[in-house]
Amino acid sequence: MKIPFWKMHGAGNDFIMIDDRDEKFPCSDSAWLARIGSRRTGVGCEGIILIQNSDNADFRMRFFNPDGAEVEMCGNGARCVARLANDQGIVPTKMTIDTVAGILEAEAMGENVRLHMTRPQDWKLDCTLEVDGQKLRYGFVNSGVPHVVVEVDDLETLNLEKLGSGIRYHDDFSPAGTNANFINITGPNSLSLRTYERGVEGETLACGTGIVASSLVAAKSEHVKSPVTVSAASGDVLEVGFELTDDGAENVTLLGSAVYVYQGELTYGL
Repeated sequence: MKIPFWKMHGAGNDFIMIDDRDEKFPCSDSAWLARIGSRRTGVGCEGIILIQNSDNADFRMRFFNPDGAEVEMCGNGARCVARLANDQGIVPTKMTIDTVAGILEAEAMGENVRLHMTRPQDWKLDCTLEVDGQKLRYGFVNSGVPHVVVEVDDLETLNLEKLGSGIRYHDDFSPAGTNANFINITGPNSLSLRTYERGVEGETLACGTGIVASSLVAAKSEHVKSPVTVSAASGDVLEVGFELTDDGAENVTLLGSAVYVYQGELTYGL
């Protein structure tokens, strides 16, 4: 079976994108998904995204990590799939997207897409945990997927693999685990971050839901105010907007680019 695909990235977070409205894509074959997601034996990506039909929104987005596991949502991936669906004439400029995390709204604006996120949940602020003999203060919020946020003084010298992995697999977040973000406040409306992503099992150049979660936790800790410009490890800058409330935040948006890399064709079953 031949499967056309697009390679896209949002802020360096790269994806294999597939129009699967006929639902013939072999998404249950996790070993094959892992193989095409591999940077040595496949196309290479940080996520495989399917466009499918939905009874609840303009289309359904399904997201698979490169290990073959399906997860709730991806902010950078949602921006990319919004642009692709609009460019292919599947949806209008303003659209709704059905995800496991809930219904998202998005607006395609050429290369940029503004994504309206689901309401953040499961807030935890001013918590501590021990990783590799270090006591870390952290905040936590589910911005579509779970994220820990730790403020650090120096992102460059940070041992992200060790600390990120320690947080991701910490007993406090079992069995599902969590993503881990390390941030540095750079101004009243800006921050920089590095992210260890669950499923990728390493650092990602950008993570949309992590960028949102980091901005929200920093704002709740009174370090930044909306809108927040966030510098990702890729060097890209995204903007997060929100309104803080007594029990969290609402009207959360993520604005950034969605970029085509190339088109190709996958072969399955040979």
